[in-house]
Amino acid sequence: MAGGTVVQGSADPSRVEAPVTIKAYLMCAFAAFGGIFFGYDSGYINGVMGMSYFIHQIDGQDATALSGDHKSLITSILSAGTFFGALMAGDIADWTGRRTTIIGGCVVFLVGVALQTASAGLALIVAGRLVAGFGVGAVSAILILYMSEIAPRKVRGALVSGYQFCVTVGLLLASAIDYGTQDRNDSGSYRIPIAIQMLWALILGTGLFVLPESPRYFVKKGKLDAAAKVLARLRGQAVESDFIQDELAEIIANHEYEMSVVPQGGYWSSWGSCFSGSIFKSSSNLRRTILGTSLQMMQQWTGVNFVFYFGTTFFKQLGTIQNPFLISLITTLVNVCSTPISFWSMEKIGRRPLLLWGALGMVICQFIVAITGTVTSADSAVKAMIAFICIYIFFFASTWGPGAWVVIGEIYPLPMRARGVALSTASNWLWNCIIAVITPYMVDEDKGNLGAKVFYIWGGLCTVCFIYAYFLVPETKGLTLEQVDRMLEETTPRTSAKWVPHSTYAADMGFTDKVAVANVENASKEEV
Repeated sequence: MAGGTVVQGSADPSRVEAPVTIKAYLMCAFAAFGGIFFGYDSGYINGVMGMSYFIHQIDGQDATALSGDHKSLITSILSAGTFFGALMAGDIADWTGRRTTIIGGCVVFLVGVALQTASAGLALIVAGRLVAGFGVGAVSAILILYMSEIAPRKVRGALVSGYQFCVTVGLLLASAIDYGTQDRNDSGSYRIPIAIQMLWALILGTGLFVLPESPRYFVKKGKLDAAAKVLARLRGQAVESDFIQDELAEIIANHEYEMSVVPQGGYWSSWGSCFSGSIFKSSSNLRRTILGTSLQMMQQWTGVNFVFYFGTTFFKQLGTIQNPFLISLITTLVNVCSTPISFWSMEKIGRRPLLLWGALGMVICQFIVAITGTVTSADSAVKAMIAFICIYIFFFASTWGPGAWVVIGEIYPLPMRARGVALSTASNWLWNCIIAVITPYMVDEDKGNLGAKVFYIWGGLCTVCFIYAYFLVPETKGLTLEQVDRMLEETTPRTSAKWVPHSTYAADMGFTDKVAVANVENASKEEV
């Protein structure tokens, strides 16, 4: 590394980050906006597949509902694209930067939306959703990475939860627009909901041009002067301040420590490092990769996307509901109103307790829905089922919805963080795709015809989620990303909540005496 200004770290763990500023809140809040087009793109198809004009376009004038095969294909093809988009985004984010990758994902997404808007049959709508999926996958993976790397530790959980809140807002907007266009007897019924999402991508992509790159990306690339300037901008401090020097020293020391533990080689060996170490050691890269990917799998196993993908058609099957579009709108409204609770609870209660209690609440609600739907089909029973589905959504939206995204952004060390988050996000989309493919075959009347009994399956899987969270999910509340690394080395998931920082990587690596970085006077010349 180039010599120049000397930055000294601190051995005091409480000094490794500056106080939170309004600027940090605003930057992360804008980055979270990307969740809107993720949620909107996932949600609009629910209503569109129930529109008469769209059904006739796909399955012919005599059709009264989309066939199970077509529902499965149209819904799941987006998730197939997002799976590969998320995987590729990890490499791209390490090569070109977090911010650049998100902007590129927005451009790909716009192409996919344009194809869908122009569609008048099955082929183009499927092709468009596949292309859009690549963009959504890249953005959904790297936004979480980007926000986790720039957010202050004391509010990181709340700010990353804002991403999930924007996802719920996107779902709500999709339901509202579907509700408004459902009765149109022309192609505008589905083209308007599809085309509107271009606006979300344009806002996010344009806005990111004025946001800074992640300082941890610059450390990974060895551009320490640029990292110092960005960190100062994010924390609202001068480059020479003790806060900036201490935090930068800790990031550098942690990165060098991780590189010494798992040396990086070529392209394939760097991917292989994501799976290195013992499965029985909670700090190993393999264990972290399994934790991140399985956590996102569990989030999908809660079954919530069954409601958001197929809610309209499911409520139609219940028979006594006069306006299933309105019920779907209500469920998304519950989702939106419940998620902001996590802004407070994620930092005050913690990640681990929320995942435990959230899973337990969902289990109870899902089994009540399943039992009620099995025993009777009376109007009062259907109303009770809808009520408990809304309570179930409340538990998801305030716990597992944001919690899974928060944790995957915190558990990976810098050398593999981009790929680790990408793998975790890809797991989310893989299971999203699997559920989208199989659910119509489980619940449609001409297939499995499970109806409300499908909630026995979701309830059973949520029971697994509870057990999983108890044994495997650590508590990361209030720690810097570097302190999370130290915590994973020194504790177990069940005792992690009691762990407190007692040293810094900067002190252990000798960086309290001297950390050589490039001259900060050259920082203004770097593209930040």
